[in-house]
Amino acid sequence: MSLVESHPLIKSYIAHNHFGNLLDLKLIIHSKGEIEYRVTVKDKHLATPVAAHGGFLAALLDATVGVGALSLVCENDQIVSTINLNTTFLSAVYQGDELYSLSKLVKKGNRILFMEAVVVNQEGIEVAKASACLNVYPKEKGGY
Repeated sequence: MSLVESHPLIKSYIAHNHFGNLLDLKLIIHSKGEIEYRVTVKDKHLATPVAAHGGFLAALLDATVGVGALSLVCENDQIVSTINLNTTFLSAVYQGDELYSLSKLVKKGNRILFMEAVVVNQEGIEVAKASACLNVYPKEKGGY
């Protein structure tokens, strides 16, 4: 377990992230700012009989940039919230697809972080991307 992954704020986030659990997201922290979520597309993620809902992909991207940003500020007893999420859908996602999403820091300011994320399927095809601005603030404002 990495230092970031063992940080109390990251542990608390994982324990209280009921929405991520609802979506069956599995978190892997590679390093500060670089996290990965993995998920298999199931019936509950679908908008049609075979294809995933765009809201599911947007939630996956938001979670990815959010935890990536959190991993950058948790050691300062700070948390983040998304200000803006610009999402682009590149390809359809189908039931049974194995997805992984990766975060990347673009720029870090004192109060604002600029992050990017990409979702890739089991064939290595990028299916969605996002860029986001996140607000940094004291953990107490988020109930931690």
